[in-house]
Amino acid sequence: MKIEDYGFLSDTQTAALVGRNGSVDWLCFPRFDSGSCFAALLGEPKNGRWLIGPVDESPEVTRKYRGHTLILETTFETKEGTVRLIDFMPPRGANPDIVRIVEGVRGKVALRMELIIRFDYGDVVPWVRKCGDGLEAIAGPNALVLRTPIETRGEDLTTVAEFEIAQGERAPFVLTWYQSHQKPPRAIHPEHALRDTEKYWKDWAGYCEHKGKWKDAVVRSLIILKGLTYAPTGGIVAAATTSLPEKIGGVRNWDYRYCWLRDATFTLFALTRAGFVEEGRSWRGWLLRAIAGSPAQMQILYGMHGERRLPEFEIEWLAGYENSRPVRVGNAASNQFQLDVYGEVMSSLYHAQRAGIKIEETDWALQKALLKFLESHWQEPDEGIWEVRGGRKHFTHSKMMAWLAFHRGVQLIEEAGLPADGELERWKKIRDQIHREVCERGYNPKVKAFTQYYESDALDASLLMMPMIGFLPIEDERVRNTIAAIERDLLVQGFVLRYRPQEENVDGLPGDEGVFLPCSFWFAICLNWLGRKEEAHEFFERLLALQNDLGLLSEEYDPREKRLLGNFPQAFTHVALIAAAQFLEEKE
Repeated sequence: MKIEDYGFLSDTQTAALVGRNGSVDWLCFPRFDSGSCFAALLGEPKNGRWLIGPVDESPEVTRKYRGHTLILETTFETKEGTVRLIDFMPPRGANPDIVRIVEGVRGKVALRMELIIRFDYGDVVPWVRKCGDGLEAIAGPNALVLRTPIETRGEDLTTVAEFEIAQGERAPFVLTWYQSHQKPPRAIHPEHALRDTEKYWKDWAGYCEHKGKWKDAVVRSLIILKGLTYAPTGGIVAAATTSLPEKIGGVRNWDYRYCWLRDATFTLFALTRAGFVEEGRSWRGWLLRAIAGSPAQMQILYGMHGERRLPEFEIEWLAGYENSRPVRVGNAASNQFQLDVYGEVMSSLYHAQRAGIKIEETDWALQKALLKFLESHWQEPDEGIWEVRGGRKHFTHSKMMAWLAFHRGVQLIEEAGLPADGELERWKKIRDQIHREVCERGYNPKVKAFTQYYESDALDASLLMMPMIGFLPIEDERVRNTIAAIERDLLVQGFVLRYRPQEENVDGLPGDEGVFLPCSFWFAICLNWLGRKEEAHEFFERLLALQNDLGLLSEEYDPREKRLLGNFPQAFTHVALIAAAQFLEEKE
């Protein structure tokens, strides 16, 4: 199945991917970053899945979310009749559930259920037994209980059921995780849970203040961001998956089930401008706790509770999505040095302050410590925004973001009246020094553009952010030249590449990748600011057309094969969509 054939469920602590065929092919319990109990997405059905669908293998399938919720409704039309499969995960306390209700719409349909539980990323076969009101599966620390009125049986290490549903009938299936040393939790009432879940999402979406013509796409993206938020701490994971490839059959497969500081600025900006100040406050709280301590030890990404050690390893027994190996768990980029995150952090705290989220004395002390560290380190090379594995360089984007860090510090003193002990003049001086250096060494008159790193000829779409952060105005000839160069060299079939990986082997990895959707949204914003409003709107609409039928986007897109690539759904892409809609509509 293609990546876009999946739907996304979340209880705001973990997530599941459900295919058009009614199969849950990815699910991690109890957290986003836990080992999966269904891993067919990255292997085969034998690595774990939960299929409910018609016995007729060629039904007509349509699906949608129920209004502004994450309740997925998949309708199967067969010759005998029509059934609707309602899938959702109730927002919860300690024990996560995934609830599936089969509803008869027309006629009578024969269905089959197949449940293959394989803990620890598709490897561990559990011990399964009937007990009390359900079927228990236990292995190591993990346990699941399946509760349903439909009769099930064991067959080749699989739990199966065949049943019929007539018009007006409903059959529920509830799968609940718990710790294996405890008793199974009390059963939930599936219909009550459905009602409560619908109310939860509709109430939440009702706070959205976005009123523009792209409101539906914006609200759907905000709901996805909420679904990728780990409610106990406010951390937002980059995506629900690991190792969905940036090129089919390639090695660019990473684990995105962690929280990146890089997403902080855009996320805070998008949430607060759409009216979700509390979510912004939670995200900012997570951010401050995660980076607390020595500024020298600040990482670019953390676990959902702010964990720092995220060791990367490969899972040998999974074949990978469409044989894209390796499958990785953990992320070694957590050990990289990236200058740009200092700018992201300072900028996000500045936007939070502007949205009315007050900066406390201790927060300000932390920010001052970050800038003190940056004062003596901004001149160093780093791994850059794209987390390259080909060696450190003086990336132009990184230096520009170091400039932003000092610029936001100055603004917080001058605009917000935060106390300064002699920092103001020093920060202004460093800010201006960085600005001069970037303009002198980052701009290549031969290429007529700001380039990827100092004295390089390569282009980089991250520099589209230059006018957005106010480093130089959109009217500046060098900015216009850079946008023109990116349009000339990084636009592929109407979408934007991050950079050309094969040039100068900057990222140290073989092969190439798809077009990068967040950069494509930034390009739409730049077109709009250049006064090319009609083109900007067309470009934005073309990006919206890449959403799957449920409004979901991944990180990248292959314009030749016309399919989504990379982890899914991707927070950074949906944040860029929201920001682009806000900017395009603001300039109307």
